[in-house]
Amino acid sequence: MTDTPQIVPDSEHKGLVARLPLTLRNYALLARFDRPIGWWLLFWPCAWGLFLAGGIDRWGILAWMLLGAIAMRGAGCVYNDIVDADLDARVARTASRPIASGAVSKKAAWIWLLTLAAVGLIVLLQLRWQAQVVALGSLALVAAYPFMKRITGWPQAWLGLVFTWGAPVGWIEATGFDRLAPLGLLYAGCWAWCMGYDTIYALQDREDDALVGIGSSALSFGRHVKAGVAVLYGFALACWAGAVWLVRPDALALLALLPITAHLGWQVLTLKEDGTDPLTKFRSNRFAGALMAAACFVVGGAG
Repeated sequence: MTDTPQIVPDSEHKGLVARLPLTLRNYALLARFDRPIGWWLLFWPCAWGLFLAGGIDRWGILAWMLLGAIAMRGAGCVYNDIVDADLDARVARTASRPIASGAVSKKAAWIWLLTLAAVGLIVLLQLRWQAQVVALGSLALVAAYPFMKRITGWPQAWLGLVFTWGAPVGWIEATGFDRLAPLGLLYAGCWAWCMGYDTIYALQDREDDALVGIGSSALSFGRHVKAGVAVLYGFALACWAGAVWLVRPDALALLALLPITAHLGWQVLTLKEDGTDPLTKFRSNRFAGALMAAACFVVGGAG
């Protein structure tokens, strides 16, 4: 068993995590607490759905959703690492993960997963019953995701369904099951956005994924990664424009999408497919999420 967990290269809080006692450090790394980008990407669609549906004054429930995103992203990472321990050990970037390296046993990991899920349950109970039903609907998608890379060259397409489920939860929390047409377009756009940014993230692992024999959209797009991401982002923006129009049929409302449009365009035009740029561009989607949240707040408040 490995006694000292390594701080992986893409950690955003190396100093903070390194100061934790050894045991706590293992579990923090397992839940990716050192990489908050994950929970921001899970949280932002919740905010978009809530705001665009008119829940612009629901700050208390928004705070609960942020806590839920942190806990459930952590639980999802633990589950993913339990399932992928054999694959992680064979990929350079993931070989130091706590389960793959032997720093945390699978039994201990399951206990940690259940602890994080209990926090998620507390958050779930704060939602209206309709939103609770929708939130629980994501569990089957989450459970299947770690196996997608073994059976398809496009696992990011499944991740897009999983990681943006907060948009329906936020929308239903604000409106119940009314006015679902804008939600459909919002969610479709979220799916494409997630598939786009995770394709960028997957650029870091192309060589290792090919050697291990697992699927990735970064591999499947081949020489056309930038074009593929551009199409995905374009589709996302078109769907979001449709959702905005259905909420507020005013050409001026579409102007709220200009900042996010400019940001996603910058990502594509300046993307470099090697070095540290894929990670930088991936992380920039935290800011993209804030821009889209602002747009949904403006439109939802005036709709």
